[in-house]
Amino acid sequence: MKYIILVSHGRFAEGLKTSLEMFSGDTSKRVFALCLHNGKSADDFKAKVESSLDDHQFKDGDEFIVLSDIIGGSPLTTFLNVFSERGLLDRSVVLGGMNFTMALTATVSLDTMDKEAIAKKSLSEAKAALQQYQVPKASDSDDDDDDI
Repeated sequence: MKYIILVSHGRFAEGLKTSLEMFSGDTSKRVFALCLHNGKSADDFKAKVESSLDDHQFKDGDEFIVLSDIIGGSPLTTFLNVFSERGLLDRSVVLGGMNFTMALTATVSLDTMDKEAIAKKSLSEAKAALQQYQVPKASDSDDDDDDI
């Protein structure tokens, strides 16, 4: 089975997981959020990661898509150290710069793609979602009421 682990500073991963549930239903068995909350230390977060991993009985064939807010940030590096100690890192792909589009693409692809394909598609979709919204000018339309 494949799992998604969201890792972030603050409550970003928790909020993202909540938003995912609005689009894809109950994700509690396959999507996990781990957050380094404000005022907590890396050691506090390490204990939280260890406890969370202890709560889940992953099997030998399980694979992981790890999405993080920042590559190199202390939440991700702490998580990866614990994951590596447990022998799970070699069954994982790790992506940074997580956004909603990336997480949603990964979530809906869990049962249809391998982890490398999920990573490639998630990165592609995340990049495509980054764009500036152009506010229509009043002169661009004859019917201003329908623009917004």
